[in-house]
Amino acid sequence: MVYINEFKNSEIAKNLLAKIYKNLDKQGLKKRINIMEVCGTHTRVIYKSGIDKLLPKNINLIAGPGCPICVTDSNYIDEAILLSKNKNIILCTFADMLKVPGSISCIRDEKSEGANIKVIYSPLDCINIAKENKEKEVVFIGVGFETTTPIIALTIKKAYENNIKNLSVLHSLKTMPNAIEKLILDKEVNIDGFICPGHVSTVIGIYDFDELARKNKIPMVLSGFECVDIIYSIYRLCEMIETKEYKCENQYKRVARDRGNKLSKNIIYEVFKPSCSNWRGIGMIENTGLQIREKYIKFDARYKFKLGFSNVKRFDAKTGCICGEILRGIKSPNECKLFKNICTPQKPIGPCMVSEEGTCANFYKYKRG
Repeated sequence: MVYINEFKNSEIAKNLLAKIYKNLDKQGLKKRINIMEVCGTHTRVIYKSGIDKLLPKNINLIAGPGCPICVTDSNYIDEAILLSKNKNIILCTFADMLKVPGSISCIRDEKSEGANIKVIYSPLDCINIAKENKEKEVVFIGVGFETTTPIIALTIKKAYENNIKNLSVLHSLKTMPNAIEKLILDKEVNIDGFICPGHVSTVIGIYDFDELARKNKIPMVLSGFECVDIIYSIYRLCEMIETKEYKCENQYKRVARDRGNKLSKNIIYEVFKPSCSNWRGIGMIENTGLQIREKYIKFDARYKFKLGFSNVKRFDAKTGCICGEILRGIKSPNECKLFKNICTPQKPIGPCMVSEEGTCANFYKYKRG
């Protein structure tokens, strides 16, 4: 506990901030430095603790597409809503998916209209629900990055091993490294350094990010989630930008191993294979999604129910929501005409206002006024 408290220590944080100011003055760095964090938890800590306000004015922190709910395409929500209207289906979901908007509705509204929707705490709960309701089809809504994927893969594997035939997964699972490269190559974004996602790296390790940093000549730091973690990561990025040190540095070694978690990676590889994926606001990106392998295909809800929504209109285009530009880091929430006036956490119009990791939700809660 004493060890963890060091990463919460305000004096250490102040000393690091002073070093950032001193080094920038010493180096004569006055140009704007754009640093993007690619994890919604980092965004929440930055806004909640006011780290962005304590930094030199030329250091610009940008929230990236680090919230899995926010980057989930509205078509996926439409698919889930369609399934919820089937009286023979029990739809299982995490609570944070309830208010995510689709084209015309959200899962919470369907639940209020009588759809059989259960809020669960683990995908493994679906196995018991399926066993207890053999006359129904149980469908789990699986959204997330590499952090969530192993437990979903394990659920599918256990269902296979136990010959459970009334369970399937409607998933929109995404992988982070190639999405970061997409942002690096986006000239509108113009990022000088990345704070890489700690949660994701506990699973996949550091090497994918290190390869990206070296290939694209851009510094990256893998950070933890306490204030000192984040401030130190910013301090190191400023040094690396100045010295042109192009690598990914692991500053979260107390949790994230360089090679990641072998068991988690193995179960992901066994059940899933890489595929392209559509990211809200960014578009289709190669090798940033996952597809269920043929061995387990009967647990794929899209395959089982023959789903497909290629002609659904974009939700954000219809409402004026600019979540896409916010997720890419080229606009901030207060540049959206809906923000705080129409779109609030109580009545969200776009997904960035739904999740606790969403940029708009955190901006609304911690930066208003």
